[in-house]
Amino acid sequence: MWTEWNGKYRDTVRDFWRGRPEAIGEFASRLTGSSDLYASSGRRPVASINFVTCHDGFTLQDLASYNHKHNEANGEGNRDGTDDNRSWNCGAEGPTDDPAVTDLRARQKRNFLVTLFLSQGVPMLLAGDEMGRTQGGNNNAYCQDNETSWLDWGLAGAEQDLLQFTETLAGLRRDHPVFRRRRFFRGRGAPDDMTSDIVWLTPAGQEMTQDDWGAGYAQSLAALLNGEAISEPDPRGGRIVDAKFLLLFNAHSDPLTFTLPEASLAPGWEVVIDTRTTEVRDEENGATLMPKSEVEVGGRATVVLRSTD
Repeated sequence: MWTEWNGKYRDTVRDFWRGRPEAIGEFASRLTGSSDLYASSGRRPVASINFVTCHDGFTLQDLASYNHKHNEANGEGNRDGTDDNRSWNCGAEGPTDDPAVTDLRARQKRNFLVTLFLSQGVPMLLAGDEMGRTQGGNNNAYCQDNETSWLDWGLAGAEQDLLQFTETLAGLRRDHPVFRRRRFFRGRGAPDDMTSDIVWLTPAGQEMTQDDWGAGYAQSLAALLNGEAISEPDPRGGRIVDAKFLLLFNAHSDPLTFTLPEASLAPGWEVVIDTRTTEVRDEENGATLMPKSEVEVGGRATVVLRSTD
């Protein structure tokens, strides 16, 4: 009953957020705990150690800043380290003062973090990613006992917004059991089943069909996680009940309007996270959006909504 680092999770999430449309179906599998990899052997979502970056390879900052490895300092003619980084520099290789590029990189980092912390399974965060640590594009820095591989704790002050955003995401996961289920989702038992633990929706607010999953151009989807349909009991055998959450993912370069689902799925919604900003809203200051309302999700952005009473 081993748990294991899920390399397919890393590759799929990277592909999705760099705009590879064929990744949408596998992205959904990774988001929900990779049952295709673990369920057949009797394992559960905790078998999947989810990660986007680790000690071996790019940091999160570098994942959004470099298309290619830059390992010249390692003394091997840049031949060492993997060439399969599935990274995207957002329009400029390495450091830049272009505000459009730096804004996009910041948004991409938040997209990766939201995906990681709100996926089923066990999230693994590379130390320093919450502070924007860079290795200057070096993806094989094991031989660098210097500033390249050291963690500069001064970044905690310089990258306060990213650090706080990461802390709040961790708190959101901790406070809501719908993001850390001990069993895999079962899906909808019948077309009229309103107790489904998860519902996949198109941007138009309609339940996804097989054709939608097979559309090669698709770069966006919505997942409704039903906190009222958690199948496993708490440690005392009682029922676990949580809010419903709606995750809107848009990996396309342009903004996209999503239509919220019908009232039978939730009476209203409030925005908790929009990765266009570092703000994470609490339950006291969110405006309620009614069913069938429209929500704009920015280009390469994520919006997370929570159901209201």
